Amino acid sequence: MIPFTIDQFLGVFERYNVAVWPAQLFLYALAILALCLALQRKADLSRVVSIILSVFWLWMGLVYHLWFFRVINRAALIFAAFFVLQGVLFFTAGVWKNNLGFRFRLDLFGITGSAFLIYALVIYPALGYWIGHRYPSAPTFGLPCPTTIFTFGMLLWTNRRVPLYIVAIPLAWSFIGVWAAISLGMSEDYGLLVAGLIGSSVIILRDRFSDRNKNNVVL
Repeated sequence: MIPFTIDQFLGVFERYNVAVWPAQLFLYALAILALCLALQRKADLSRVVSIILSVFWLWMGLVYHLWFFRVINRAALIFAAFFVLQGVLFFTAGVWKNNLGFRFRLDLFGITGSAFLIYALVIYPALGYWIGHRYPSAPTFGLPCPTTIFTFGMLLWTNRRVPLYIVAIPLAWSFIGVWAAISLGMSEDYGLLVAGLIGSSVIILRDRFSDRNKNNVVL
């Protein structure tokens, strides 16, 4: 059972959007910046992309879940903790250890990731508007569902092996988010499950295939 109604849920979006304006524009601009940096050929820029992803997840945990969503759902405290943890993991893996390399490649992984990115930044808000979720009572970029889809898109643009712990929390949220979406009629969030299942599966299979090829070269 969802412990809140659709009106309460949309009310949280309204209070959030009004309170944080114009942060939504800044977050959207950061997303565009991350895309532009990943299109470059400079390895050091991957650290900046990791910082941006870290900021997104810290923002969702501390601002959305802890400040706003907690008002109607006590589970938001747990969600906040895991989202903050994800932000720390992105910073640790991508900035401190420099283990995440973001670079677009014109292959199956890059194209699939691009589809998720376009959905998160363009199709998601357009579909929400068509359904009838109008600003400010609508999920904007920087909120969990579209930003998680964006995260999977960026992870498919990586050119290094992605640690499984980086994928775990976004995958878990894809199940939690789509469960709420089905219960509340948030049809634009259905893409979250698609991104979670396909994104995580493709990332794992890609990395295993890459590791196998490296072993064959060594042999």
